[in-house]
Formats: sequence, structure tokens, C-alpha cells
Amino acid sequence: MPATASSSAQVLISALGQPAPARTAFAEARFMQVLDRPLVVSGELAWLGGDRLQRRVDHPQQETATIADGEVTQQRAGKSPRRFSLARAPQLQVLLDSFVALLSGDAGRLQHAFEMRLSGDPAGTWTLSLAPRDAKVAKTVASIAIDGAGKQSRCMRMQEADGDLAIDLLGPLAAKMPAQPTREALQALCRGTP
Repeated sequence: MPATASSSAQVLISALGQPAPARTAFAEARFMQVLDRPLVVSGELAWLGGDRLQRRVDHPQQETATIADGEVTQQRAGKSPRRFSLARAPQLQVLLDSFVALLSGDAGRLQHAFEMRLSGDPAGTWTLSLAPRDAKVAKTVASIAIDGAGKQSRCMRMQEADGDLAIDLLGPLAAKMPAQPTREALQALCRGTP
């Protein structure tokens, strides 16, 4: 990445930082090759400070996943919590690093885990593309792209190595998840095009 793009990406990431706890609405469509239609969930993402993240799903069923102190805890309504070590899921560690780095404005941490490329205008609309540096992680997560406008992330697209794709609409955009989402419609929403 050219030095100017790198410094622009670092300035943007610093501008995205916010104090914990930081919460935002999300709606996710997961396009999987084994399914005819995408799985759609919605709820709230929260950075609780440090390396603590929480993903609360409110629809279609209630479920909370929390990453804290090197452990992942999943809780579904009416069921006992399920726990496992973050060390068993290195791809989750990288995702944790990326979320925490973005939400805290820590460009150095993000650059340690990913090769970064910024396109667009940091003052206008932009896309931050992330490619995992760790070869083992890249076998699961091919790339992550965050689309935004100014100092706000609008979307996150995670392309998995097996061809599956998850697109998360963030903040106010989460309310615009179509009843029957397509990859194309969501990517247009993410880029702010009609």
C-alpha cells in the first residue's frame, strides 16, 4: 500500500474510534452456498471496552454471544450457556482484533492483523478493505470490507474462503434490510447508491 493510502487509512481509523461502551444496531444477511435464501438476523453489536465484544440477536430468535477474557460464551433463550476458548477459533481472534481496533481507533493493531487498503474519500464515502495476514485465518476469512461515510461505518462485508458471504448493515442502515435481500441490493446500500 502506498504511504499516502496507509496514512489516510490510519487517519480514518483514528477518526472512527469511540469511547466504550459503544453500541450499534445491526442487520446481517448471510449468503451460504448450501442455502437457497440468505439467513437474516438483527440485533445489537457492542464493544464493552478492552477485548470484550457482545453480539445480541433479537430476531428471529434471541441469542447473545460474548467474547471476553479469551473465552466465547453463547447464550440462547431457554438453554444453558455454551463456552469455549478463543484459542480454539483463531478466526474469531482476528475478527475480535479487527472490531476492537476499529471501534477504539487503533490503526496499529488493525495493520498488525490485516493488510489494509482504503478507497474513496475519508471525508465522504469510503471502503476499507482488509486481507488477513495470517495464512491459517485466510483459509477461513478471505477478506473483510467496511463501507462508510465520514466518521461512520455503514456496512461490513465478510467474504469467507469457501464462497459464503456475510453482509452486516450497521447503525441506522440496519433498519433498511430488505425483506428478501440480495447481494447486489445490499452492496448498493452499503455503497450509498440507489
